[in-house]
Amino acid sequence: MQQQMPKVVITDCDHGSVDIERGVAERAGYELVVANCTTEAEVIAAAQGAAAILTQYAPVTEQVLSALPALVAVGRYGVGVDTVDVDAATAHGVAVCNVPDYGTEDVSDHAIAHAVALLRGLPALDTALRRGSADLGVARPLHRFSATTFGVYGLGLIGEATARKARGLGMRVIGTDPRYAAGSSTPDGTEVVSEADLLAEADLLSLHLPLLPQTKHLINDATFAGMKPGVKIVNTCRGGVMDTAALVRALSSGIVAGAGLDVFEEEPLPLSSALLQFEQVMVTPHAAWYSEESFTELKRRAMENILNVCAGAAVPNTVNAAALAARPAGMGSHV
Repeated sequence: MQQQMPKVVITDCDHGSVDIERGVAERAGYELVVANCTTEAEVIAAAQGAAAILTQYAPVTEQVLSALPALVAVGRYGVGVDTVDVDAATAHGVAVCNVPDYGTEDVSDHAIAHAVALLRGLPALDTALRRGSADLGVARPLHRFSATTFGVYGLGLIGEATARKARGLGMRVIGTDPRYAAGSSTPDGTEVVSEADLLAEADLLSLHLPLLPQTKHLINDATFAGMKPGVKIVNTCRGGVMDTAALVRALSSGIVAGAGLDVFEEEPLPLSSALLQFEQVMVTPHAAWYSEESFTELKRRAMENILNVCAGAAVPNTVNAAALAARPAGMGSHV
């Protein structure tokens, strides 16, 4: 009797073709099953017997992990793992893998594109001209880049890449991150300031934070109150980092003069969103990660990560590697 191939499941994927993932799985000797899950129950049903799953938005919770005892690894398309209960995965001895650096250049490019458009007033000018008005008043005041302080909130890989590109445009760049002390500089040369000074001094604030319990709604009414009046904001990280209702109030009051948003608390952004009433708000559909190069790299590495875990290899992109290694003897880990 022919031995059944081990199975790996893609729980959900809006990329269209999964030929890249299928090629990686087949070369490693795995059957690939592609599902379209949105709920815990659907993930459980699709992934029965699977050695590993790869997920985009589908929830991987304690309930899911308890129902899938054969599971060795969970991979996620992307950087954030907020759809995965990492603590529960660790308790079940399941490795959780991401691809933290596949889109560093792409997301930082997108952040800079939003920033440049806002700093030159392009959203409002474009909208006005389409109505037949050539009045510059809709975008005033504008300032040259060399007179602009560019603030980076979160100095990880993407934040630092964004800072580097902003410096290349001639802006003064400052940033804050709990890993660095105010008054120091990052290895790439970004001037580190306190959170209060960042908010008070930035003409444009670019957000580069993971969505964690401590960062949810980190940008809120109180935070906006500490910002320079007329500040412009770019968010290419996670929608939940910023309180949408508070942003709407800040735009209405004029504290925030413009926003470039690629991520939202509700995705896709509903047409009823109050954000769409502001001509100085430019929105894109969670597209910052995308280029043809990043697209290919993400798909390949996301699948390779989980299959390497299944093969017993150490995978650098295992977010709970340290926690798994610290588990008591006799409770196996998959790293």
